[in-house]
Amino acid sequence: MSKLKSIRELQNLTQEELAKQSGVSVRTIQRIETGKEPKGYTLRILAKALAVAESQLQTQEMEAANTTVIEEKEKIEEAILINYSTLKLINLSSIPFIILPPFNIIVPLILMITMKQKNTFTKQLISVQILWTILAPIVFMLGIFLKLGRQFTLILMILIALSNVFIILRNALEIDRNKKLHYKLKFSLL
Repeated sequence: MSKLKSIRELQNLTQEELAKQSGVSVRTIQRIETGKEPKGYTLRILAKALAVAESQLQTQEMEAANTTVIEEKEKIEEAILINYSTLKLINLSSIPFIILPPFNIIVPLILMITMKQKNTFTKQLISVQILWTILAPIVFMLGIFLKLGRQFTLILMILIALSNVFIILRNALEIDRNKKLHYKLKFSLL
């Protein structure tokens, strides 16, 4: 049963009564009740006559289509706002500060704000740096607790720093080639 028909029947209205209240022809109401989607003016006028929200007269498929269109529009708007060379600069700004962990987050964050690049890509870049900054000392402390000697500790420190350089450079390369990130999280820490 169509949503229009169920709402009309709940309000104890006949098709003719609804047609009279809304100004929409009985034939149009019949078409909608047999599966045709109400759109535009007809949708608004029927919703107003029944005192319901327009979305209550639309099927789930129509609502899903509207949601998809809105999401696509948001993605396009965001893509237009992304300056990929600036994004790459923000990403690479972490490299000089790898040995000073808080700055490998603070500098890109400041650049993101000053260059007005508050988009999901930039937030993902900074989120990856935050996660690396959290995990690096944990890995280092675990290495120290193993007590494998000074050489191991030095090698571990170098490997930790190089891992971040690799992540940053790999993301920069992916931004250049495909305008996306290679290393990203399924969540944002910002």
